[in-house]
Amino acid sequence: MTTGVLSAKSRSISLAHGPNVINDVLQIDAAINPGNSGGPLLDSAGRLIGVNTAIYSPSGASAGVGFSIPVDRVNRIVPQLIRQGEYRPPSLGIYVNDEINERLQERLGIDGVVVLDVEENGPAERAGLRPTIVSRRGIVQLGDIIVRIDEHPIHSVSDLLNVLESYQIGDTVTVTILRDGEQQQIAVQLR
Repeated sequence: MTTGVLSAKSRSISLAHGPNVINDVLQIDAAINPGNSGGPLLDSAGRLIGVNTAIYSPSGASAGVGFSIPVDRVNRIVPQLIRQGEYRPPSLGIYVNDEINERLQERLGIDGVVVLDVEENGPAERAGLRPTIVSRRGIVQLGDIIVRIDEHPIHSVSDLLNVLESYQIGDTVTVTILRDGEQQQIAVQLR
């Protein structure tokens, strides 16, 4: 067992492979040794407050800045893992891409997440969200741009994924989109 200080909350860590980011993690200065990932993070009264996940260590040693998933998120995900053997986060039924979205933001000056495609007969398609269309001639008609889910502003794919994780499958959310220069609100039931 190691001891340390909870030095920050609501931190973000990038995954080693892919564009995904885990947001709202706890930052700790307690050592996380090889094999300790997945171990409990306890407060001084012995209560579980998180699950140790990763360490950032420039030297490669076990000392550095550690990160732990808060217990509230663990409590939300673990029951589904036990029941189904996998975790499926709530989904709008859309296809997005962080790299493409960043390029579109830079080139077009947009703020939000561009819907690249919608799943056939998925929640987004049933609600009327429009995908991006590329003609045979290469002309691009930009899809809807998601700028808000309920009261949560959406600036990036990471924002979108993290906001969706705070809901349950079956919840209905109000998605504010930018379509043809005008904002619209569309109700979508998450799958």
